[in-house]
Amino acid sequence: MTDSEAALIARVKSHDVAALGEFIVLRRPQLLVYIERRLGAALRTKLEPEDILQEVSVEAVRSLEQMNLAERDPFGWLCQIADRRIVDAHRRLFGAQKRAAGREVPLGPAGGDSQRLGVIDMLVASMTSASQAFSRNQREIRFYEALATLPEEHREALRLRYLEGLPSKDVAQRLGKTDGAVRVMLTRSLHKLQQVLGEGG
Repeated sequence: MTDSEAALIARVKSHDVAALGEFIVLRRPQLLVYIERRLGAALRTKLEPEDILQEVSVEAVRSLEQMNLAERDPFGWLCQIADRRIVDAHRRLFGAQKRAAGREVPLGPAGGDSQRLGVIDMLVASMTSASQAFSRNQREIRFYEALATLPEEHREALRLRYLEGLPSKDVAQRLGKTDGAVRVMLTRSLHKLQQVLGEGG
């Protein structure tokens, strides 16, 4: 990182809107690559990465004042906004939430586990709710932050399973893993998120 980029990031962290605009322009190529990779084939037929980038820019500028970026990487923050805008677009265009809700139960324990299902409900909400509404609930903020700490591959597995409603074997194929490995990954990820909800009361 150059000294000038470090100085720019420091300005962004101090809630300088002009600096944020410069930062977005500087990182535009990387952001477009990230968005392109996350869009998926279906959304690419409906949207251009530039469309999502525009939405990301608007939301970032609007929410900068309320964000605590002291310990956060501004680029990672922009990528999280991009993720939310992409899932919002998916919900809007394909009604993914309804499909996911009907397919989320089979991975739960055979006897039923209301807390586990509550985690899944919140997971779907975190991936499909508009960020402004989602941010009103402190418990959900903690949940979203916990979700963000999961490895990207784990988040992708959760997204494919519960947002797109794919069977675990199809998720495994997408990720280049075995069905068993994906099931373990999903179980561990849900368990971690379930612990967050438990700790939050």
